[in-house]
Amino acid sequence: MSKPVEKNQPLSVCDPVWERVRGEAEDMAAGEPILASFLYSTILNHRTFNDALAYHLAQKLGNAEVHSMQLRELFDEALREQPEIGEATRADIVAYYDRDPACHSYIQPLLYFKGFHALQAYRVAHWLWGEGRRAMALYLQSRMSELFAVDIHPAAKLGRGIFIDHATGIVIGETAVVEDDVSMLHGVTLGGTGKETGDRHPKVRRGVLISVGAKVLGNIEIGEYSRIGAGSVVLHEVPAHCTAVGVPAKIVGCAGCDKPAHAMDHIIREDGDPGAGI
Repeated sequence: MSKPVEKNQPLSVCDPVWERVRGEAEDMAAGEPILASFLYSTILNHRTFNDALAYHLAQKLGNAEVHSMQLRELFDEALREQPEIGEATRADIVAYYDRDPACHSYIQPLLYFKGFHALQAYRVAHWLWGEGRRAMALYLQSRMSELFAVDIHPAAKLGRGIFIDHATGIVIGETAVVEDDVSMLHGVTLGGTGKETGDRHPKVRRGVLISVGAKVLGNIEIGEYSRIGAGSVVLHEVPAHCTAVGVPAKIVGCAGCDKPAHAMDHIIREDGDPGAGI
């Protein structure tokens, strides 16, 4: 195991998420020697978390036309120029570990979860979009969609601590906003309602839970700490701390708890209990 972070270490070198990832990689390599080379190239040969992230994303997204080494230089630049990307990535790892019962370590999202990979590719693409490098941003969006079956427009605004479970079929449109601590499952669409231009996509506020296959359409607000039921089609605003279910979705009660995105309760109950799950 790697050495624990000492209390007197300067903040610049104190990175608890990275220390834990490295420790888990060392244990995994010792327990499964077949994976040792993979773990050393992906995790253990790197000095920092950002170095490992840039390498792994580049290996995933590179191809014959745009080589992984070129992408690694690009990702290194983004992480250097925009430190918030690395901070958000660490928050995402913690979100996956806290909210996904199938996630038993910090290293799992980094190595294996395509929703996590798509989120981090989006973060770099969003930085590129803000820098005016739109051709490269759209290229990353295309590769992300092709490889991970997740389509997030680089102009969309996503916060940190976001959990996208399974991820297949996620679509997030150009003017969408997803604030911190949101959880969503596969098949979710944050889309428009036609061919209108301008601000046309949903605004999902902090702590919202969007269940599997839900479609949220139009420039509407999904209030903080609310929930959207599985398979619902949401065409109108949802107040904070409420639950919306159905096609079209209707408000059926309160959100059931203070932090639905953390509780991850997707069950619809018909017992009239205002505190019951969706």
